[in-house]
Amino acid sequence: MSHTRQSYDAIVLGAGGAGLMCAGIAGQRGRRILLLDHAASPGKKILISGGGRCNFTNIHTAADRYISANRHYVKSALGRYGAEDFLALVNRYNIQWHEKELGQLFCDGSAKQILSMLLDECTRGKVEMKCGKSIANVHHADGKFTVEFGGETVFAPSLVIATGGPSIPKMGATGFAYDLARQFGLKIIEPRPALVPLTLGEDERLFRALSGVASDVRVRCGKVEFSGAALFTHKGLSGPAILQISSYWRNGESIFIDFLPRQNAGWLSDAKREAPRTGFRKALAQLLPERLATALAERIGLEGELANLPDARLGEVEQLLANWKFTPTGSEGFAKAEVTVGGIDTAELSSKTMEAKRMPGLYVIGEAVDVTGWLGGYNFQWAWSSGWAAAQEI
Repeated sequence: MSHTRQSYDAIVLGAGGAGLMCAGIAGQRGRRILLLDHAASPGKKILISGGGRCNFTNIHTAADRYISANRHYVKSALGRYGAEDFLALVNRYNIQWHEKELGQLFCDGSAKQILSMLLDECTRGKVEMKCGKSIANVHHADGKFTVEFGGETVFAPSLVIATGGPSIPKMGATGFAYDLARQFGLKIIEPRPALVPLTLGEDERLFRALSGVASDVRVRCGKVEFSGAALFTHKGLSGPAILQISSYWRNGESIFIDFLPRQNAGWLSDAKREAPRTGFRKALAQLLPERLATALAERIGLEGELANLPDARLGEVEQLLANWKFTPTGSEGFAKAEVTVGGIDTAELSSKTMEAKRMPGLYVIGEAVDVTGWLGGYNFQWAWSSGWAAAQEI
C-alpha cells in the first residue's frame, strides 16, 4: 500500500453532514484535510432525510429547540453560524427550496443537491476523501493522532470525531464515536433513541388496531408539549407529535394526548343543545377519524343520546379526551430512531471550538455530541454549526 502524503493538518472521521461541512470549510481555509468514512459513499443519512428532499435547516433555530445536559452549550455555535448562513450557502448553489410548516426548509428537488453541494465545498477545499475504509486503530502520542485503516497509516495534530450516534444502524451507524471518546477519557451521557415511535402494550390493543389512522393532537410529557399529527401503528404510536415527545419521554412515564386541541371547553354540551338526539360516538366522529372516534367511544362507554346525559358527565368526558393517558411499554429503539439523545458530554468540550478540554487537538461535532434537536431540520443545523465552529480551529 502506498504511504504517500501520510501527514495532514487534520483527520475528520465520518463523512456525514457535520464531517463534510467541517472538512470543506477547513480545507478552504488552507488546511490539508483527510476525510474518512467506513461507508462506501458519503452522506447516506442526508440522502434519506426528509423523504429524500432533505429538511436541511429550520428558520426558527434557537437554543431552546435542543436537548442537552447543558442547555446553553449550543448557543455559541448556533450564534456564529446560524440557519441564515447555511441558507446563504444553499442559495449560492442556486438550489431551489421551500418552507413547509413550522419553519422547516426543504429542497424543491432532491437531497442529492445538498450532498452534491457539500462534496463540491470539499473539492474546493482540496479535501482528500477515502470511503469504504474501516478504521483499525486510533492513538495519540507526542501531540499527534495516528489513524490506521486499510493498510495505511496517517498522522495529524487534529482529529475530528464526526461519526454520529447509533441511530439507524442499517445505514451503517454505530457507537464508534463513544468508544473513541472513552479511549481518550471523555465522559458519555447515556445515549437513548430519540425521534422514535413509541410502543403500546396489550391493554392498549384497541388503539393498536387503529393502525394507519392519523389525527391532529396535542401531546404532553412532563412540562413539555407538542402539537401535530399522531399516527397509530400496529406497534403503538408514531407521527410528528409523538416523535417530538419521544425525545423527552423516559421508560415508565406516561404521555397525555389531547385528541381535540381545537375544541373549546363545553363543546359536548354545545353539541347536545344543537343536536340532542345525536349519540356520543356520532358527535365525536364529526371531529375525529371514524375509527378513532369509535375506539374512544368504546373505551369511554357513554351510551344513549346526548339529550339524556347531564352536562357534568359531558364535562368529565371532555376532560378525559383532553388528557388521554397512555403509558408506552417502550420505543422502537435505535433501529427506528432518527437521532440519539445523549452522547459525548458537553462538559468535556469547548462550546466555541468543539475541542476536548483535556485532549488538545481532539474535536467532537454533530450527533456524537450530547445535543439533540427537535424534528424539522434542527439536527442538520447543529451539524452545520458545530462543523463550522471546529473548522475555524483545526
